[in-house]
Amino acid sequence: MKKILNKPEAFVQEMMEGIVAAYGDKVTTLNGDYRVLVKNTSTKKGKVGIVTAGGSGHLPVFLGYVGDGLLDGCAVGNVFASPSAQKMADMIKACDNGSGVLCLYGNYGGDKLNFDMACEMVEMDDIETRTVLVSDDVASSPQAIKEKRRGVAGMVYAFKIAGAAAESGLSLEEVTRVAKKALETTRTMGVALSPCIVPEVGKPTFTINENEIEIGMGIHGEPGIEVRPMMSADEIASLVLEKILEDAPLSSGDEVSVMVNGLGATPLEELLIVYRKLHQILSSIGVRIFMPHIGEFATSMEMAGLSVTVIKLDEELRNYLRFPGQSPFYTNANK
Repeated sequence: MKKILNKPEAFVQEMMEGIVAAYGDKVTTLNGDYRVLVKNTSTKKGKVGIVTAGGSGHLPVFLGYVGDGLLDGCAVGNVFASPSAQKMADMIKACDNGSGVLCLYGNYGGDKLNFDMACEMVEMDDIETRTVLVSDDVASSPQAIKEKRRGVAGMVYAFKIAGAAAESGLSLEEVTRVAKKALETTRTMGVALSPCIVPEVGKPTFTINENEIEIGMGIHGEPGIEVRPMMSADEIASLVLEKILEDAPLSSGDEVSVMVNGLGATPLEELLIVYRKLHQILSSIGVRIFMPHIGEFATSMEMAGLSVTVIKLDEELRNYLRFPGQSPFYTNANK
């Protein structure tokens, strides 16, 4: 598969240079460090900082959610690889406004190890931190051991809602509570049609036949729960939603937000066809949908496929979801 790049080893650096060149009025690197992106707009004194980190290759996650009403900073590593603890610590220090920092990130081993080290490092500077892990992927572990689940596209809802809570002036404890509350009602499941290629590896992350679809595939090419013959859009929507509702049932009168997320190479038209069926099913059982998100929010390079995320809302979560938030890659201004 062909890629538009210069040297594979320069992929992340040049991508970051491109972000700053395009959106330097909104985001910037931390002291010229192209592995840490921070807001380039004024922040209220005393506002709780919110940061994340992870491997490159998933735009808009993670870098794309640094902005007003969202994240204050993001550290990135190589493609699908965690950034270092030092980069994370530098970011936490830069994003502390005097009221502490929430570290909000996916449930992956390298990120957990390095964030734990980073939080210990900034303790010496009297910076208080809290950690909330995103683990919304229902395919990666059963309900009985849900703490082992991967964090995938559901983290976008967590970024949005926690960011709004921080912008509203809540304390570190309260922002942490709101983030956990949002994630307790968030479930995601994905399907993959084709692999992606990590630039420095130069070969597909997995193989799948042309007439097959992998159910529950992870965003780094982690195995799903089964491989099936290719399915129609309605069949995919019905199967994925069935698995989500088995894990987190909904009742008539409930309100949710639904995200249909492209993994990098799926046309928006196809995502909308899937959303159409999800809307039909949820409406038929009396569930209302608020602020649907349809597009690419958490990708995996050029992987073809999609994920579906459902978050159950109450009045508090609904208000934070609709609270203004804007970054170079995300806005809810038209919601």
